[in-house]
Amino acid sequence: MQLLIADLHLHPSQPDIAKGFIDYLRGPAREASSLTILGDLFEAWIGDDYRGDFEQQIIDELKACSEAGTRLAFMHGNRDFLIGESFAADSGCALLEDPMEVELDGQRVLLMHGDSLCTRDEGYMAFRRQARNPAWQAQILAMPVDERLALAGKMREQSGEANTNKAEDIMDVTPEAVVEIMQRHDVKVLIHGHTHRPAVHDLSVDGKPAKRYVLGDWRPDKGWQLRVEDEVLTLESFSL
Repeated sequence: MQLLIADLHLHPSQPDIAKGFIDYLRGPAREASSLTILGDLFEAWIGDDYRGDFEQQIIDELKACSEAGTRLAFMHGNRDFLIGESFAADSGCALLEDPMEVELDGQRVLLMHGDSLCTRDEGYMAFRRQARNPAWQAQILAMPVDERLALAGKMREQSGEANTNKAEDIMDVTPEAVVEIMQRHDVKVLIHGHTHRPAVHDLSVDGKPAKRYVLGDWRPDKGWQLRVEDEVLTLESFSL
């Protein structure tokens, strides 16, 4: 069995989600051969050099799960794009490129966080290009920790305000972008998160049936996962 999750947005202000994730790592995740996290594990990550007690606890729990035998992989989201090699080494997570072609139970699929598919949100796409620029990241990481913490808080606030004023369809994926990326990678299955709209979408790519699996975001009472078992992909929610 292989598991995929996304969009936990872990933060000290949401202890129920953090506890639910720790229980998940100690339980269901250890029964799986692999656990892949498709971004936004944390609500914010200001660099591997800053770890409070909260961040260190999550890293320690990931490492324990990895050492128990579950292969862990992580793909950057739009909230934790500054996660680096130090986090990967200490947590036992392999870092994945976005997008990434992988094989799940004999099926070739494409994994993404999903934010790059929201091409109608021009303001966000401009920010994404900046945020993924290595020179910009180096500039941010060179700032003192207190300045980075303040910047992260300001960015979270601005993001919330901006999303309030955006039309719902702008914040969802662009259908044409979905088909284009699947054509480019020659796949018939796409799995992503980001939009917080869990669903299984049937579509056509080059005249052939295809599917898009959208992982849900975790809430204080509920988590989401995609379970891959016996060549069957099942999107499901569960109580935390």
